[in-house]
Amino acid sequence: MKVLIADKFPEKYIQQLKDNSLDVIYEPKLGENDIPNHIKGADFLVVRSTVVNAKTINDSDNLKVIIRAGSGYNTIDVKTASSKNVWVANCPGKNAIAVAELALGLMVALDRRIADNVADFRNSVWNKAEYSKADGLFGKTLAVIGVGNIGKEVATRAKAFGLKVYGYDIIKLEGVDLEYRDDLEKLISEADIITLHLPANDKTKGMFNKNMFDLMKPGTIFINTSRPQVVDENALINAVNNKKIKAGLDVFIDEPEGKDGTVKSKLQVPKNIYITHHIGASTEQAQDAVAEETVKIITTFADKGEVIHCVNKK
Repeated sequence: MKVLIADKFPEKYIQQLKDNSLDVIYEPKLGENDIPNHIKGADFLVVRSTVVNAKTINDSDNLKVIIRAGSGYNTIDVKTASSKNVWVANCPGKNAIAVAELALGLMVALDRRIADNVADFRNSVWNKAEYSKADGLFGKTLAVIGVGNIGKEVATRAKAFGLKVYGYDIIKLEGVDLEYRDDLEKLISEADIITLHLPANDKTKGMFNKNMFDLMKPGTIFINTSRPQVVDENALINAVNNKKIKAGLDVFIDEPEGKDGTVKSKLQVPKNIYITHHIGASTEQAQDAVAEETVKIITTFADKGEVIHCVNKK
């Protein structure tokens, strides 16, 4: 059976696939529009953030399983896959700690203005008086919006910072170190820090709009390491400019598909917006855990015909 890996994947796990008598085609630089030209003959397609569109699925001749080497699968055309009897699977929870670490890092970075500190120093500017004005995080109220695998890890780490942690989710997981709130708007209005860990779907699209930002206290720290579709970026910019909201984002609309190059976004203008390069899951620890689970999905299907973590059960 043939495996097409269209994103970066650790070498030792590629070797594990080969050791299981699988034919591995490793093309980590393929983009959304390149994959259709390489999909012929592949039984498995492995991607991270690269889009798998309808053309890729329709042009395939032997595709059985598409694996998202990560959690969110909104970049895969699941509807078309289902119509073509192609399974779609993901690796839930394997990058949760890495994303949680980045979310906490962005909170600290915004409070202490770490990026601005570094930029000034590199430009030969010394401004200790200005950068000594941070509030600090201890004792602040944190709202975790979306308490799944990642939200749970954020809560655990936030408690170590001395934050008062509250959560909002339709499904309430047990054993999470936070207090659930049912009134989202009240929670948003009371929080000092808000961190989003939501999937992209019809219910969450544009969820954080002007009304939500109007509820926030001036100076609120706002973190989104989940999906860009859940935030109205124009409303965010307005809140940053007029309410001194401080935003830390790992995702944004029209993010470049490639791994390097130039980038242009309206989010580059406001000073109180820090953006990282969609690196939430990009630690070696997380990538190894995801790769190991991906290998497990492929080998289990090859051996038993079973699809682990299937998201489109037919």
